[in-house]
Amino acid sequence: WYQRRVRGQHLDDLAESFFMSVFHNGLLRTMKANYTVTEGDLRVIRPLIYVREKDLRLFAEAAHLPVIAENCPACFEEPKERHRVKQLLAQQELLFPKLAHSLQRAMKPLYSKHQVGMESRPLKTVNGSNLSN
Repeated sequence: WYQRRVRGQHLDDLAESFFMSVFHNGLLRTMKANYTVTEGDLRVIRPLIYVREKDLRLFAEAAHLPVIAENCPACFEEPKERHRVKQLLAQQELLFPKLAHSLQRAMKPLYSKHQVGMESRPLKTVNGSNLSN
């Protein structure tokens, strides 16, 4: 028996985390959709990972629910780094309208609970050397 913690991260959060990890750590990783903590007594689930932030905002406004401003306790340099990545992705989405769908497909192996370890592998060059070295 274990407790569950339901988190509200959405597709945009996962994409932002993915790029922050690549840019700052050289690792292909993002938040898991579903996992059990090491101690085994808590399961974390993120049921909104396929939903866009803008769609959640529209739903919240239509339902007269509060919309919480950017609140990222794990950001590298306060919320400004996540905001910068958010802006970068918004610019790219203007050029590539299907960017969110493409990122969702690209990240799926990373947030799947069955792909443990893939998220912490260093990026490799064509000749196989680590980019993080």
